[in-house]
Amino acid sequence: MTALNLTLTGAEVLKPEKGLVPVDLPFADGIIQADRIGRQIDLSGYLVLPGIIDLHGDGFERHIAPRRGAMKQMNEGILSVEAELAANGITTAVLAQFHSWEGGVRGPEFAGQVFDAIASVKDRVVTDLMPQLRFETHMLDDYAGLPERIAAWKVPYIVFNNHLPHDRLAEGRKPPRLTGQALKAGRNPDAHFELLLSMHARNAEVPAALDDLCTTLAAQGVRMGSHDDATAQTRSEWRARGAQIAEFPETIEAAEAARSAGDYIILGSPNVVRGGSHKGNASALDLITMGYCDALASDYHYPSPRRAALMLAKSGLMDMAGAWALVSSGPARVLGLMDRGTLASGKRADLVILDAATHRVAATLAGGRVSYMAGDIAARFMA
Repeated sequence: MTALNLTLTGAEVLKPEKGLVPVDLPFADGIIQADRIGRQIDLSGYLVLPGIIDLHGDGFERHIAPRRGAMKQMNEGILSVEAELAANGITTAVLAQFHSWEGGVRGPEFAGQVFDAIASVKDRVVTDLMPQLRFETHMLDDYAGLPERIAAWKVPYIVFNNHLPHDRLAEGRKPPRLTGQALKAGRNPDAHFELLLSMHARNAEVPAALDDLCTTLAAQGVRMGSHDDATAQTRSEWRARGAQIAEFPETIEAAEAARSAGDYIILGSPNVVRGGSHKGNASALDLITMGYCDALASDYHYPSPRRAALMLAKSGLMDMAGAWALVSSGPARVLGLMDRGTLASGKRADLVILDAATHRVAATLAGGRVSYMAGDIAARFMA
């Protein structure tokens, strides 16, 4: 696919350390240039911002399994996901796929199908799609061979979850929604309960197994993070294993521990848009105010990163440059993607164009190629 060679004029462009300024933005061969090049496109009335880098999103589940059971052609679902990502200004997306005892669309077998589908469409999409594995820590029988499977799937990023309802299981009580969960996994509810009890009973084996697994993954160069840390001790344990990314810490204590140790902190943009956590955890707004945030992720809702950044800027809590950095240059640093995240000369031409009046996405370009464009702006590019 050929990248465009253009100079965007007339728009306000978000530049590093300058904020929104009325400057030209030239790009050629997928890279932002220092001087004007190619045809000029008048974008008066628009804002040009760095493309959104989404560090963690599982909103794609409804595309690949819109009803019970998977789509017959999963690659079509991934292509549909890419269209939604682009329509929301996302130019790099981490697709977070479960490897969980929950089964169904979150089961180990399904994970392999998802990663194969992502690989199969990678050369046909404009958005940069990156697979992430969300591994349930108590699936001890799955540890053997997992590093080899991760390498075969070309997964560069893993986060560890522990979603077992330990309090209920310790009392021998069935957790809420067990029957529906079992049916989604294709299991008898009693068998599903026994599975949960058996994993809970092996709780003491998990830390040592994780130590060994993380040592192997670190040697493979896999980026690692933890999910939903609740205490400083938990964050410390993950850091010791080489997992230096804290996804969605549940408490101020855990976020403070991550920040004091120099770990990266990812928060959910829906938490910002809603004004609080739907689970009653620490407010993302409070954590951002305290300086405990490196990046915002879509979590389960792709429109939220753009909306969250704009809300932060409008609230006065941050200026536009600082707020937008949480969905662009901040995520780039977390992922080690130093070729993108800002609209600086020499960086990838990843950008989102917003209507200045409504802040709706008018167009998205990744690597200088159009991934989304709609409405009046199309006439300006085609003139």
